[in-house]
Amino acid sequence: MLNVHSAVFEAAAGLSSQLPESTMPEIAISGHSNVGKSSLINRILGRKALARTSATPGKTATINFYKLDTLRLVDLPGYGYAKVSQAEKKRWSDLIGEYFAGDRDMRLVIQLIDMRHKPTKDDYMMLDYLVDNELPFLVVFTKADKLKKGERLRREQELAAELADYEGMLTIPFSAENGEGAAELLQIIEEVCNDDVNEV
Repeated sequence: MLNVHSAVFEAAAGLSSQLPESTMPEIAISGHSNVGKSSLINRILGRKALARTSATPGKTATINFYKLDTLRLVDLPGYGYAKVSQAEKKRWSDLIGEYFAGDRDMRLVIQLIDMRHKPTKDDYMMLDYLVDNELPFLVVFTKADKLKKGERLRREQELAAELADYEGMLTIPFSAENGEGAAELLQIIEEVCNDDVNEV
């Protein structure tokens, strides 16, 4: 059983040289700026403010590591925020690229997409990157609670069409507000981290 209460903030890396050594299974969380990465971490770990949330998009400019007894959760910098300089965007891109290119015990990438909106160009680029690099991933549709029943049904149908190119991809609707999807996500995290078949 995953001990979520063991979670502590471990490190923040703004440069590839600051990335901690990979010594345990890692679950990376990726998504557009302000899609709800920090809120998801806090919800699944049952904490109010372990991961710092902000109303300002682009606030997370570092890769943040949260250590549990048996795994690390890795909060990647949000991408796609227009007001960030080109130099800063390049630093983020290089940092994320270095992280994925490293010899890490990567078990799963949780790719977040706001359920209310069509995936952005950057979302598609990230999905293609994950597919091309054969990284194990699933998609979490955040902010599911913000949609009324009819709107949600329509968006579910539209998302199926918008992501039709990624056949067989696992998707989970999620709400940091009411906890929808949190238990399912935790179960998957626990399963992939207990699966020694992925050990190199």
